Amino acid sequence: MPGYIKKLLARHKHGPPKHDQHSPYKAPPKQYGIAAQDPVPEDTTDKIDVKRLRKVQQVIGGVLYYARAVDCTVLTALSSIASEQASATEATEEKVTQLLDYLATKPNATIQFHASKMILNVHSDASYLSEPNAKSRVAGHYFLGETPSNGRPIMTNGNIFVMCGILKFVVCSAAEAELAALFLNAKAGKIIRLILEELGHPQPPTPIHCDNQTATGIANDTVKKHRSRSMEMRFFWITDQVKRKFFDVQWHPGQENLADYYTKAFPGKLHVAVRPWYVHKVNSPRVLPWAAAPAALRGCVGTLEDGYIKSVPLPRIYAGTKRAPVARAAAAIQAITVAIMPIANMLGGAYSPFL
Repeated sequence: MPGYIKKLLARHKHGPPKHDQHSPYKAPPKQYGIAAQDPVPEDTTDKIDVKRLRKVQQVIGGVLYYARAVDCTVLTALSSIASEQASATEATEEKVTQLLDYLATKPNATIQFHASKMILNVHSDASYLSEPNAKSRVAGHYFLGETPSNGRPIMTNGNIFVMCGILKFVVCSAAEAELAALFLNAKAGKIIRLILEELGHPQPPTPIHCDNQTATGIANDTVKKHRSRSMEMRFFWITDQVKRKFFDVQWHPGQENLADYYTKAFPGKLHVAVRPWYVHKVNSPRVLPWAAAPAALRGCVGTLEDGYIKSVPLPRIYAGTKRAPVARAAAAIQAITVAIMPIANMLGGAYSPFL
């Protein structure tokens, strides 16, 4: 959508920022220990008048169209601002200003789709108590590709839909928040599955990646549910859908979960590092390497395999001059992988270039 952001900024008389803005929202200071579970403090700044409120609402509407079409990296900031628009404050205006600065810095996002199988893949994630009023955030990343299998890298593609929002009510645990994310992503997944089947693309049980073992166990009915009675009853619908072979909920480490980006507040440095995974860049990868389980990383020091960094989502993609040979080698490996994977699938082999 070339020129869309330029026109949007001109309409709202927003000039270029003094410095490049690489984060669509302000990341709160990191908390450790017990304080990490504290609710987000309430906004105590003054409310704005109706004229300024209308501008906030206009920005939300204009940016939402662009975000749904190409640039999913602004959805987290956008949903946070939208949740405050009914009673917007000066802090809300500051969020809008930072969002517009981010769009001015990165005005022409693009998304690229590659020829692939038409199997729906869903990555589901949630963050507990990450929004004001003790609310939790949920998200889902949807793309078309192959059915993932253990030990093989995941073939990525451009997203066809991103679900990013805030739960309307307070949940009692991180497991319930993850179960809510599974429920909401399965609801949206049912519609997309039906569309694909009507277009002539039969769907196997749709794989849903989740990084919470308790929620995965509840969905697959492999854990006892005596202590989950306080959870919202509707969330257990996902268990019925798994039994009926509509969905296949699988546990995968959070580092390889593409929905993790939408549920956490990250600093600008990480936004720059993971942006090629979500919008098209020269160095955008096609292969998501298999990440090791957190238990396997205890005591590890230094860089992990395949570009992963401890406690940080998604592998790093190097494009600087010092890492240029590494980047070229990684691109060559990805090209070979893309070419060989279909042949390996036809032969029934268990080929993986990351073993």
